[in-house]
Amino acid sequence: MLVAAAVCPCPPLLVPEVASGAAPELDGLRAACLDAVAVLAAARPDRLVVLGPAGSAGQGAYPQGAAGSFRAFGVEADVRLGPGGLTGDRELPQSLAVAGWLLGRTGWAAAPVEGLGVDGTLEAARCLETGRELVAGDERVALLVMGDGSACRTLKAPGYLDDRAEGFDAGAARALGAADTAALAALDAELAHGLKAAGRAPWQVLAGAGEGAGLKGELLHDDAPYGVGYFVATWS
Repeated sequence: MLVAAAVCPCPPLLVPEVASGAAPELDGLRAACLDAVAVLAAARPDRLVVLGPAGSAGQGAYPQGAAGSFRAFGVEADVRLGPGGLTGDRELPQSLAVAGWLLGRTGWAAAPVEGLGVDGTLEAARCLETGRELVAGDERVALLVMGDGSACRTLKAPGYLDDRAEGFDAGAARALGAADTAALAALDAELAHGLKAAGRAPWQVLAGAGEGAGLKGELLHDDAPYGVGYFVATWS
């Protein structure tokens, strides 16, 4: 059963070494993400599942201790998924590497950790099914859900300006902040793809996991620096 969830964005800029001189610009976002992870620890789960969008090479399961890095961004910053020794033979996709950084920053030791790279194009029904499967049984499960909103909020955004982006993000933020599983399940996958909203599929996995859990949501952060929607929310 799902006992808690935290939703965080996954830009590499969240890692100060990657952001370099621009790091202070995201201090508020970092603080909100760390607060969200603390909510997961307070729920005393038996297992933490970290999930985020991934390309074809990064999809699937990752064990605790799986390694990731930000060397592609020119920095010597390596991370692991949760505590313990290095395991696995695949490098974490970017979204899970950012999650690994967050867990490391908080000193996560509340429960065993596993990762799941989610196909960003996965249809909603399969996302919901995946979420239900993750929390089936009596084990107390917490989810750390990584994913960004639209990337089309301004002219300088990665996806350029799209007038639909603000409305999409507002709806997603409301649903995440209210722990509204029905609203998340109803997000338009085609629109999300057009707006480069990488969080859509992971959020819909969360929707499946949260069905009937009776959790209450809180939106901790909602902003669009660099023209990309970044939301932080907790369900508990």
